[in-house]
Amino acid sequence: MIQELSTRRALVTGASSGIGAATAHRLTSEGWQVFAVARRTEKLEHLAEQEGIIPVVCDVTDPAQVASALEKVTAEGGIDTLINNAGGALGLDTVAEGAAEDWRWMYEVNVLGALNMIQTFLPMLRAHGEGTILNVTSTAGLVPYEGGGGYNAAKFGEHALTGALRLEEAENNIRVIEVLPGMVKTDEFSAKRLRGDAAAAEKVYAGVEQPLVAEDIAEVIAHAVTLPHHINLDQVVVRPVAQAAQHKVIRKL
Repeated sequence: MIQELSTRRALVTGASSGIGAATAHRLTSEGWQVFAVARRTEKLEHLAEQEGIIPVVCDVTDPAQVASALEKVTAEGGIDTLINNAGGALGLDTVAEGAAEDWRWMYEVNVLGALNMIQTFLPMLRAHGEGTILNVTSTAGLVPYEGGGGYNAAKFGEHALTGALRLEEAENNIRVIEVLPGMVKTDEFSAKRLRGDAAAAEKVYAGVEQPLVAEDIAEVIAHAVTLPHHINLDQVVVRPVAQAAQHKVIRKL
């Protein structure tokens, strides 16, 4: 029942680490060719050691760099699947005390970055005839929480963008999938959010026996995009069993 993968080609943003890197590895292991997009050249060079991965240095918030990425992807044969994974959170400030520059960064990378990639690659995906766009958002885009206002606002925005896109592009046979991870323990997400405070980042997962890891989300993404094209997993919420809801996490300390 799985679509033939010998010619499947995807572009994955935020591919230098975490969920993006795990997704690039997972897809290539299943026969895909993957364009791995990220800002950090050294991280991409290491990733490109795996056969089937083509590195593309690009900041998704810069339209000029995204246009250059399109040129490279076009020259290499194009894609049928766009996976928008680049994003991130910054800070745990309340709305009253949040820094506008932090909110602006979160909106630009989570919402405008995805928008740049979609607008640039949409003509290619339409022309393919069976294009897929998968946006990795977050459960933070479904349920707000204290200290998450800026990230909530950005992910609610990306969630809304995804829903509108699905409605608009169905007539072009574009499959639009949204994967919404909950608690995922990666090397960088919480550390970056907490401005490099490794101890504070580790406390986020304290006592959680089996938080999700990047490879778990990559497995979900790979399954969603390799199903026959007429099957659309509109929204896939993925949490560890220990996270029964955004506000309830089982910790065994």
